[in-house]
Amino acid sequence: MNKAELKPACVFKQFAEINKIPRPSKHEEKMIEYLRKFGNDRGLETEVDETGNVIIKKKAFAGYENKKTLILQSHIDMVCDKLVDVKKDFLNDPIETYVDGEWLKAKGTTLGADDGIGCAMQLAVLDDNTLEHGPIECVFTVDEETGLTGAYGMKSGFMSGDMLINLDSEDEGQFFISCAGGVTTTAKFTFEREAVPDGYFFLKVSVKGLHGGHSGDDINKKFANGIKLLARFMYILQERYEIRIVRFDSGRMHNAIPRDGIVVFAVPMEYKENVSADLNVFAKEVEDEFHVSEDNITFNLESEAAGAVLPLRLSRNFIYALQAVDNGPMAMCQDEALAWMVETSSNVASIVTTDNEIKIVTSQRSNVMSNLENMGNTIKAVFQLAGAEVSQDGRYPAWKMNPNSILTSIVIDTYKKLFNKEPRVIGIHAGLECGLFSEKYPNLDMVSFGPTLRGVHSPEERLFIPSVQKVWDHLIEIMKSIPEK
Repeated sequence: MNKAELKPACVFKQFAEINKIPRPSKHEEKMIEYLRKFGNDRGLETEVDETGNVIIKKKAFAGYENKKTLILQSHIDMVCDKLVDVKKDFLNDPIETYVDGEWLKAKGTTLGADDGIGCAMQLAVLDDNTLEHGPIECVFTVDEETGLTGAYGMKSGFMSGDMLINLDSEDEGQFFISCAGGVTTTAKFTFEREAVPDGYFFLKVSVKGLHGGHSGDDINKKFANGIKLLARFMYILQERYEIRIVRFDSGRMHNAIPRDGIVVFAVPMEYKENVSADLNVFAKEVEDEFHVSEDNITFNLESEAAGAVLPLRLSRNFIYALQAVDNGPMAMCQDEALAWMVETSSNVASIVTTDNEIKIVTSQRSNVMSNLENMGNTIKAVFQLAGAEVSQDGRYPAWKMNPNSILTSIVIDTYKKLFNKEPRVIGIHAGLECGLFSEKYPNLDMVSFGPTLRGVHSPEERLFIPSVQKVWDHLIEIMKSIPEK
């Protein structure tokens, strides 16, 4: 298979155009202008709200004017991540893609199929005047990946449709009818550095080769967290020797599992060989622990030229907090039908060290809002006990299942008609903009689905090409099947 053979051609054509346009979260200006021009060039009613969300409205196909209005919705921003040795300016450079068997991938970067492929389907709908459908509203939101800013800022009345299909899910044949709420908890340690004591030696320990992945969708897959691995090793060293932290850096996005990281620290000279032996033992234990889910973990230890260190007490409390803070699934859903699904979780997402501050970002998720509050408070308390300044923001609500959803019935029936098999109708342990839409538009009937993606939010992101055709065929059938007003 090559790019010329990608089907449906109308969707992959739009996706190729989208990937020429830089669109990191909070820097979607070029994509907004592209959409504005796209709609205006086709004579379609197009509007951009104060937040940057775009809506393009398309009138009904002849004979379908009395059908309810269907909203198709995706977010235009993408997580921008790359391999260490790849040069890429995400504010100016296009995403370079290639075909690998039945998968579409990017060259050393995130692919942008989350959620560029959803946007591409919407543009394909807007561009094809032969498709049979009622009134359509295509909504493109901004900044979903770093705080759902677009959905937060959308005012009631921007959308006027009766039903909404969110095209931001990642497993073809699975339809999501609820999602988790979430909150971001950030801890900051501030300090004045000190000169390293006499007789100390500087070392740098690093880990790489982890899977990483999405902190919601992948949190139950036993992927190792780079921050937690390094923190575990630092805790072991701290209990044996009086080490001093210089810097700790790992992770990039609040909603991604960190897949690598480094710690620079000082250790008394007489123990530097002990540290090497300790790491050999620790690395072997970690490899055994994650022998199924992580097959490429690499630790490295080397000398490092460094200067001032963190104050001793703060250095110790910082490591205590990282060792103690919860990470991973905390509770499974209590409903028997969803007992396989994570209900509540937390992810230690990133650490950045500057001259006078260490900033730790964590994210908590739950389908039960009271448990979300409890989990957030648990993480907050750990860092408060360690002496950090802690804040919480980016809170978004869960999307509760609607047992009387007409749209869900249509989606299921059309899928069975097309493919002669039962789909999975489930909730998702990740945040979808549907949660915020459900607050602003309480009567909106919603379902979320999309083609199969793997490795999202990492350079391993890939799109399963055959699934795009199935989702496109299904979407066309759904649009024809929307009921009348």
